[in-house]
Amino acid sequence: MIFQETELQGVFLINIEKKQDERGFFARSWCASEFTERNLDSKLVQSNISHNSKKGTIRGLHYQSSPFEESKLVSCTKGELFDVVVDIRPDSPTFCKWISVVLSSSEYNMIYIPGGYAHGFQTLEDNTDVFYQMSEFFFPECSRGYRWNDPAFGIKWPLPCSIISDRDKSYNKIIVEGEIDI
Repeated sequence: MIFQETELQGVFLINIEKKQDERGFFARSWCASEFTERNLDSKLVQSNISHNSKKGTIRGLHYQSSPFEESKLVSCTKGELFDVVVDIRPDSPTFCKWISVVLSSSEYNMIYIPGGYAHGFQTLEDNTDVFYQMSEFFFPECSRGYRWNDPAFGIKWPLPCSIISDRDKSYNKIIVEGEIDI
């Protein structure tokens, strides 16, 4: 696997290394020792699939708070999506900064997101499937999020928002009345 650092500390874009022959190709998509070598969380306890029927669907921006912060390895198994990671660590020099990457089933690329970041995406095609591998179990009492259109982030989504859940619409902005809402 090829790990590419991003401007957000600990967030990596990951591409597979294809071994091709007349049958197609073979590639590794997960290896605990490769994550451990880079001091990345190599514990995976849960996998999730998100099916998104409509292009333009937005999910996020989600995170899980302490003491159950989670790392995520996210890939697209069908279709294509605009994936966003936002730094929500108040003492970080990149606080409120975000990066994006297009994840695609044809590219087999992934993004690794450690705790301390919020995550979301927008589907670029109908019937897009997203695969998440998580380092922590889901704890509803620690499930949190921020608004997808928070001006503190200024995310430039590529498409108009076609579908977003009521839950995701109800999230606060990261700064409320001058105070950071963590």
